[in-house]
Amino acid sequence: MMIKNISILGAGTMGHGIANVFAIHGYKVSLYESFEAIRNSVIDKIKSELEFMVAEDYIDASKIEETLSNITLYDDLAEAVKCADYVIEATPENLELKQNLFKQLDELCPKNTIFASNTSSLPLSDMMALLPEDRKARTMICHWYNPAYLIPIAELSFFGNMSEEVFDEVYELYIKSEKQPVKVLKDIPGLIANRMLHALAREVFTLIEQGAASPEDIDKALKFGPGFRSATTGMLEVADMGGLDIWCTVEDNLFKELNKSDKACDMLRQKVSEGKLGLKSGEGFFTYSDDVKAKLQSDFNKRLISQLKVSKNY
Repeated sequence: MMIKNISILGAGTMGHGIANVFAIHGYKVSLYESFEAIRNSVIDKIKSELEFMVAEDYIDASKIEETLSNITLYDDLAEAVKCADYVIEATPENLELKQNLFKQLDELCPKNTIFASNTSSLPLSDMMALLPEDRKARTMICHWYNPAYLIPIAELSFFGNMSEEVFDEVYELYIKSEKQPVKVLKDIPGLIANRMLHALAREVFTLIEQGAASPEDIDKALKFGPGFRSATTGMLEVADMGGLDIWCTVEDNLFKELNKSDKACDMLRQKVSEGKLGLKSGEGFFTYSDDVKAKLQSDFNKRLISQLKVSKNY
């Protein structure tokens, strides 16, 4: 089977970006959204992101109308999925919701449709508990990073329920869509990327608590040290180049000093309790005035698209 028709369920933060990626690469995308306000604004949001990509010389201007013509909006779930080869649900992280949605999709979709969830935290085995065995063999996790249209990674589950043949169909879809798919072999919390991210975040937050350096300098140390190198070179490559004997000695000396806590740090929890949630509240580790918020987001996206251009060489 060749995947041609893709249905995305949920047009919010993740769903609309996923729809953008597949549509820009020529796939027919059915985008389902039950909330009228989101449904009425999502095409303008996708168009704005496409215009940004044109302005940054990543795509040609002709791609805007071509991409938008590949997306059809739906408020009727049955209509949105009736011809789907591949369905991705991008709904809230609620297990019961996802279980019931998959059960409903099993009744609405063709037998050959492959189901996927963009979850970042829920076990696949639990999400597909209400599905028959033949459908479980065509169900997976596909975890994207936000913003989906700029960050190349997509983590794809291969946990033993799916054949290599079906998995390869999906893997090829992501390759054709210029993603960097990661084949995840174990159903573990956080999959691969988020586990590495939060291991790093735990130490970063601890350094703040300890007063080891200012927030500005801690971010600088990451951006122009490990992060600078990690943008182009994997950790295992770096270890091999540095010498595993040296890494072993350093870790023997350092690991006993690193944070080993099994919950979020008190400093982070205190900020949350005070409503200091970051950009969306105007204060987190840094303070954000209303007039700079939009510029910060724009600058962030410009840095990402610059990295995306460079990453094509790796």
